[in-house]
Amino acid sequence: MKVYQTNEIKNIAILGSSGSGKTTLAEAMLYEGGVIKRRGSVEAGNTVSDYFPVEKEYGYSVFSTVFSVEWQDRKLNFIDCPGSDDFIGGAVAALNVTDTALMLLNAQYGLEVGSINQLRYIERFNRPVLFVVNHLDNASSDYEGTVAQLKERFGNKIVPIQYPVNQGFGFNAVVDVLKMKMYRWKPEGGVPEVLEIPDEETEKANELHQALVESAAEHDDRLMEKFFDEESLSEDELRAGISAGLITRGMFPVFCVCAGKDMCVRRTLEFLGNVVPTVDRMPRVKNTEGREIAPDANGPASIFFFKTTIEPHIGQVSYFKVMSGKVREGDDLHNADRGSKERIAQIFSVAGQTRNPVGEIWAGDIGATVKLKDVRRGNTLNAVKGSDYAFDFIKYPNPKFRRAIKAVNEADAEKLSELLTRMHEEDPTWIIEQSKELKQTIVSGQGEFHLRTLKWRLENNEKLSIEYLEPKIPYRETITKEARADYRHKKQSGGAGQFGEVHLIVEPYYEGTPARDVYRFGNQEYKLNVRDTQTIDLEWGGKLVFVNCIVGGAIDARFLPAILKGVMARMEQGPLTGSYARDVRILVYDGKMHPVDSNEISFMLAGRNAFSAAFKAAGPKILEPVYDVEVSVPADYLGDVMSDLQGRRSVIMGMNSEKGYEKLSAKVPLKEMASYSTSLSSITGGRASFTMKFASYELVPADVQEKLLKAYAENQEED
Repeated sequence: MKVYQTNEIKNIAILGSSGSGKTTLAEAMLYEGGVIKRRGSVEAGNTVSDYFPVEKEYGYSVFSTVFSVEWQDRKLNFIDCPGSDDFIGGAVAALNVTDTALMLLNAQYGLEVGSINQLRYIERFNRPVLFVVNHLDNASSDYEGTVAQLKERFGNKIVPIQYPVNQGFGFNAVVDVLKMKMYRWKPEGGVPEVLEIPDEETEKANELHQALVESAAEHDDRLMEKFFDEESLSEDELRAGISAGLITRGMFPVFCVCAGKDMCVRRTLEFLGNVVPTVDRMPRVKNTEGREIAPDANGPASIFFFKTTIEPHIGQVSYFKVMSGKVREGDDLHNADRGSKERIAQIFSVAGQTRNPVGEIWAGDIGATVKLKDVRRGNTLNAVKGSDYAFDFIKYPNPKFRRAIKAVNEADAEKLSELLTRMHEEDPTWIIEQSKELKQTIVSGQGEFHLRTLKWRLENNEKLSIEYLEPKIPYRETITKEARADYRHKKQSGGAGQFGEVHLIVEPYYEGTPARDVYRFGNQEYKLNVRDTQTIDLEWGGKLVFVNCIVGGAIDARFLPAILKGVMARMEQGPLTGSYARDVRILVYDGKMHPVDSNEISFMLAGRNAFSAAFKAAGPKILEPVYDVEVSVPADYLGDVMSDLQGRRSVIMGMNSEKGYEKLSAKVPLKEMASYSTSLSSITGGRASFTMKFASYELVPADVQEKLLKAYAENQEED
């Protein structure tokens, strides 16, 4: 492959719902571009894109796949993305390093929920998009209905460039209103006949051509003037206007294909090569300091790693985009994130698992390398040590499904930990947490199928048997009223003894509320003199406020850290369920010492036990994590989804409509979200999606607290 300059490179993400035919389209593009000699199929498991064993097992994409096609003296870099919401991480990464989105739609179903979710990311990243309607050879295909759905969402920005003459089983022809020709294929597809538009299609073709001319003219002042003068544009002028409209997201062209029969794929590639903007014409990426970095081949060399795979017999394959300068084989580069030095021994242009060596690649291009020593996904390598060329622009979605994971054989625990770390590197939306609090390894992902895929890979690729368990909930404990307690620790067993006595008051802590100087318990009043206050931000959230109110030297100041240490030990294992405690103010106001037997351990134990007694008397309550949940659901299913949420102890916060979909906002306890992704899919036939994000800790209802206390007591008895 020749070396392409920045103004000859185009980076395109292929997106679409599961079943839209992305992998089949990629295969046809590779065939038309001469990269492969024979098209594979998903059914046969021999496609370029889906080459991992798990993808062959399931029959659709799990990972994004990078491939390149040389077309009309341009290099078209594609990233074929998984369609399932469970693997959205691949699409997010791809949209961050490409410049244009090609959205494939299934003509049978139009805009599906997966497509709509991906469109939200396309809009968030402000990417140009062209729509390609596939499966036009199906009896239930509905091109007009699909275009109507697009126009409902995007209005006049939707501009058909092609339409099918005879969709359905007999599909073999389209009218192209940019070329003003009809393309017709033989049953095997490939190179079409180029014909004049039939008389019966002339009126419709002229109408759509005029709409295309008007839309193209809108995005270029020079073209607009010519349009007003002559009411027409040449084909080259149309291309220029469409390209300008794509860059500003002012127009979204619509194409037709039958990817399975290789019909209209060649024409789509022609459009991508001629019209889609090159890297140098797109908005600049910002570095971690917010400075725009131009894809300048004459600038300092800088490459950003956006994807990692582990492949048999090779090891780590690292995919990168050249952000600036040129990168050559043998270059020594500096890791801006890890401080290490790395040599780029080989550079490849890739097509799935096929790697073709190249000597160098320029700014804007995408390539791969292997066997780097100390490079992780998200790292930047620079030619200039200390350069501010560092990038952190890929933000992955929050997880939605969590399970505890453990090796069936406990002896494999360390191996499992290593494999999970490696797999997170390949798919960063698999989140791994070694929870000291829950004493579980928690793996979180985008859905049940996402985690099932992880299990399949561990058991089939790595031969490691694992099991998923219901994850424990990270409850918290707190108090609802003030209480007082004291405790004397005394131990004498020959020689030096132990003695420490602590008197303290506990009360709930609320931000901004100071400690009082007078407290009353029963008939007794306690007047306190605050001498010192420590506010501790707890690792697990919330605060502990430790107030020294000791007067007259009742407890020496050197023992106060020991009292605090004892309190913290009990905060880490709350008295109710052993959960972390939070948001407590402790006022130590009195105590006693012994001139010989008092020491740090004595006051640590006295402080811990005094705090425990006061905590239990202060109206202790259990808090549970509550999440903000946003559900996008077709209006037809809104009632069922709301009923299901209400059965999960949710609080509905609001609703609003978004072009055929309802957006439902609610606060839901984490305990109730354990299998929500599976339930939502079942209720809506897979047509709804949701996001969830931690909101706060809230008091559990009394009946729930009673169940938790009972379960904890039973567990303690068993232990």
